Order: sequence, then C-alpha cells, then structure tokens
Amino acid sequence: MSFREKVGRWLIGTDAAQADSGGPISNSAEVALPTIRRGTEAYEWFTGMPAVAGLPVVTDRSALTISAIWSCVSLIAGAISTLPMNLYNRSSDGERTIRESDDLWWVLNEEFCPRWVASAGWEWLVLSRLFEGDAYAEILRKGPRVSGLVPLHPRRVEPVPWKDGSRLAYVVYPEPDLADQSVRVIDQDDMLHVPGLGFNGTRSFSPLRHALQNVGGVALAAQNYAGQFFANQARPDYALVAPVEAKFDKEKIEDLRNQVEERHALRNGQASKPMLLTGGLDIKTITLPNKDAELAVTRQLQIEEIARIYNVPPFMIGHNEKTTSWGSGVAEMGTAFVRYVLRRHLNAFQNEINRKFFRTASRLAEFDTFELERADLKTLFETFRSALGRAGEKPILTRDEVRRLINYGRTPGGDSFEETANAKPAA
Repeated sequence: MSFREKVGRWLIGTDAAQADSGGPISNSAEVALPTIRRGTEAYEWFTGMPAVAGLPVVTDRSALTISAIWSCVSLIAGAISTLPMNLYNRSSDGERTIRESDDLWWVLNEEFCPRWVASAGWEWLVLSRLFEGDAYAEILRKGPRVSGLVPLHPRRVEPVPWKDGSRLAYVVYPEPDLADQSVRVIDQDDMLHVPGLGFNGTRSFSPLRHALQNVGGVALAAQNYAGQFFANQARPDYALVAPVEAKFDKEKIEDLRNQVEERHALRNGQASKPMLLTGGLDIKTITLPNKDAELAVTRQLQIEEIARIYNVPPFMIGHNEKTTSWGSGVAEMGTAFVRYVLRRHLNAFQNEINRKFFRTASRLAEFDTFELERADLKTLFETFRSALGRAGEKPILTRDEVRRLINYGRTPGGDSFEETANAKPAA
C-alpha cells in the first residue's frame, strides 16, 4: 500500500499502518486514531492557518524572516545547545555522584544519531517547542539501553490517547522526501515528548497559532510595507492631477503611463531623471507619508511584543532603547537569563528524559548551567578561595571539585578536604 493510500485511509477514519520494523505496539487495538475536522490542528495543516484581520499568515518559515523572532529563538535554542548534560547516580540519602563514563553521555552531548549532531538536535527540539509548543524525538533502543534520538518535525507527529485515556501513542508520518517510509505508530515509552504551555494531556498551545498570530502578522505586514516603501524609492503613492480645462488624447495618456512605469521599473537607468509633465499636470500624494504612518514606531513596538512573548529582555536581542533591571554585570545578567528564561525549558527536557530513560530516582540527567552563570575571573576565583576554606573557615569543596568546574585535571590528594591552619570549627 502506498503512502498516499495510507494517508487516505487515515483521513477517512481507518487505522494507520503499523511500523514495518517494530511491529504493532502493545495493546495497539486500544488506540483510536482521529479524523480531520474543521477547527482541529490537522485541518489547519492541510488547509492553512486562518489569517487575522487580513494580516499575513505566520508560519514557521515566515516567522523566521522577522529579525526579532529569529533573535529570540536563536538566543534560547543556541544557549541550550551549548550546555553540557551530565549524568548522575543518586543515593538513598540524596547524595549525587557524576557518572564519568556512560554511553548515554555521548548521545546527549555529541551525537543523537548518525544524521543528527547533538547540538543541532537540541536546537531543533527547542525551536519546535518555541514555535509549535511540543518537541518530539523518537527514542532508539538496543534492548533496554537508549542508543540514540531522532528529532521529528512536530507536524509529522500526531499524539493519540488510548481509549481509556491512560497512555499516549504517536502516529508518525513519513518525511516528504522519503517515499519508502510508511506511517508508523509509536508507543509513548519510545517517544521523547517535551510539552510546552497549556499541555492538556495530548498537545500544548502553539505559539504560532496563539501569541504570534496577531503580533507576528502585524510585524510581517510592517516588514512587507517597509520593503515595498523603499523598493518604491521611499516615495508614497501619488496621482497626476490635471486642470479642468485640460484635455488628453489616448496617445498622451499612454505616454504618461509609460513614463511612470519606466521610472518605477528602473529601466535603463531612468530612475534618477525627472518626469516631464505638460498640460498643467501636478503631482498629488494620495497616501500618508512614512513619518505620519509611524512605521518605525510600529516596528519598534513589535520587537518589544515579540521579546515579551518569549520572555527575553529586549537588550539581549539588540533592542537597547530601554534599560534592564537584571543588573549591570555579565554574571548577573547571565544568572537572570538562566533563571527567568532558560530554566523552564531545561526542567521540561530534564523531566521527560529522566522519566523515559531511567524510570528511577537513583539515576538522573541534568543540564550544567555553570558556564552561563559564571562570574568574571576575579570574582570566580575569590568564590573558589572561599569554597576551599580561607583562614578561619571550613572548606565546602575539594581541590578536585573546584578544578572540575573549570575543566582542569585532578591532582594527587585533591579529593580530600584540607583545612587551613587557622580554620575553626563551624559554630
């Protein structure tokens, strides 16, 4: 059965084909696949998202033509893609020890799968969450061991609850350029699904269809208008006004029309030469000039609105008209960026990875945000001196623990606490 036939069967409500390699999932008969109805996201995928008040439709591609959206998503996705993800063992008393050698570390930090380097995979997953609301990646396994991740486009994945609502299954449609693939159904244990705001047990709200639908549409309209304005040599529309007594034959009207068209088509370098108006003709502007339309102000407001949607301070995307209350130092701004912007995304990924990969409290994965939060070298080393125990103070870190934070090697005896000569017991 061809892919077209399989999609056709799904559209009329019949079951999707099962995966050719993995076979049907457990209790697959309990999965009721949906049909496309007006008002559903699947309906919008096939028919296009509705425009708002005649504004341009905001899609993932058109959104990235807006510099403020590009800056916000690249800032968040790029920052997360640079963070190492560490693996830990956790004892019953809560003490954690880092796992120095683990094949899963390679998957999470270097290579998701042969097609995906880890940094690009993390950027794609974050971008999916920022645009579509949900991020998906198929979990590859060799027996019980996780061997890789395959990021999926959110619009290729349809989460479907079982009839009793206890679990999810995922209908995965083939990539457009791969004709040999089939529609597959994947159990939730083999799908990394990182939801966003408004998750209802199946899907999250899509920022493209909610927060960005109006703001992004206005930004696109303003951007298109600005492009047309300057393509028109920064001149507004005008009309040629003739006195009442003037009479023009068809030949003269055609000659004037040719002058206008030739000038605006920039033919033969004629754009810099004036038009020759005869018969008392005058030029009258019929649209508001750029200043009156306040195009620049409108575009500035859209930058602030878009930054607010993604919770990114405008100064971090180059909008410096307003000051920040995040502090003046790099460390203060970096800490605030992690705390107020990145943390919600990091927690969502960590929670999903831990529950799908380990299913136990004794092992966990966690992003290391030290590099983003570290202070300048002087402040950093002052902090390390305090942690190692200054005169009259107890140490709280060993030398090797400090050296590990700055990617230095171990030293002999570096794992033991060494109190300073004048250290006193803590009160």
